[in-house]
Amino acid sequence: MPERSQKQEKPSLERTALALALTETREKENELKKLMLSQNVYCAVTELGGTYSALQPTGKLTHSVISAAINTGAIQKEPKAIHAVVHATLEASNGIFVHTNSNASYALKVGIACDRDWIAIAIFGRSSIHALSEHCRVGLGYMHL
Repeated sequence: MPERSQKQEKPSLERTALALALTETREKENELKKLMLSQNVYCAVTELGGTYSALQPTGKLTHSVISAAINTGAIQKEPKAIHAVVHATLEASNGIFVHTNSNASYALKVGIACDRDWIAIAIFGRSSIHALSEHCRVGLGYMHL
């Protein structure tokens, strides 16, 4: 068997963003953020809810992700970073808003992981048109800064 390198492997931004979006408590979220920061991965989390028509066409989802990324220092406040966040968020939202009704309600948690070269945006949440039809959705976007 080949010998493993002693070099520490770079953390997966995609897996980190998904793990952040899946955390169920602030404590778990903060533990993961602290661990990732020690490996030079900058993280942020935001949560939001509303109907499809309030979240997507209005840009509320994208604006919330941009704000979280800038306000936590996950990205720098510069055009190329914001552009990358917009595209990664749109890519992630494809998994969330596919085959949906404009009246569907959403409760979403967004995980953001960035290593200053790439950014991953993961969205996890629940959607429903009726309380008895609620189900989970997930989306992931990845973009070069």
